Amino acid sequence: MEWSKTAVVLIDLQKESQFGINGLEEVISNTSNLVAEAREHNLPIIYTRQINRADQVGLSNGEPLKDNLTPFYYSTDTEDIEIFDEIKPDTNDIIIDKHRWSAFYETNLDLYLRSMNIENLIIGGLVTDGCLMTSVFDAYFRDYQVNLVKDICGTSNEGAHMSSILIMANWVYDMKIYNTDELIKHLNGKEHTFWEASAPDSMQFTPESMREIYSKLDER
Repeated sequence: MEWSKTAVVLIDLQKESQFGINGLEEVISNTSNLVAEAREHNLPIIYTRQINRADQVGLSNGEPLKDNLTPFYYSTDTEDIEIFDEIKPDTNDIIIDKHRWSAFYETNLDLYLRSMNIENLIIGGLVTDGCLMTSVFDAYFRDYQVNLVKDICGTSNEGAHMSSILIMANWVYDMKIYNTDELIKHLNGKEHTFWEASAPDSMQFTPESMREIYSKLDER
């Protein structure tokens, strides 16, 4: 990974995510460590925010609504659309507001990345099986090389988290998967480990084998 062509993209690490994400405290802690290290190495940091207008303009089909007809999730009339205080953006960071799951869908993200000559993405965020996964696939479709940090990702249940990570591992052919501490070692030029595919669809799993297969991502 050429650091001068690398950016960190953090998907939807917003206060709304307190609705029930497994391991959220660890996700925030790991992200804080990664952000601090990325700043030390002058990597661009891009935050995305899912935004649902309180007046319902631009909502996805079937977006859940409260009794007062404002969006149930990520509504602009609440503080829940803001990034967690522990990892809030600095003045020079880029914030991309989006209205659909993928961070690339009708946003300026691709334009900004290409204007900075970015080729490699360090990516993670919430939720693993929704906005994170669709953003990873869209990054791959646009020829970015994706480096997924799996312990800064999370969703509402373990099965959805593991299965979506494995699906990405199977079909994003040049993706590398890290844990935060290993990526930080990499940033500092130290010996580190990561997972990458030996062949397409190399992490096939069944409901019974999913946890065992997922553990192979951490084999050294």
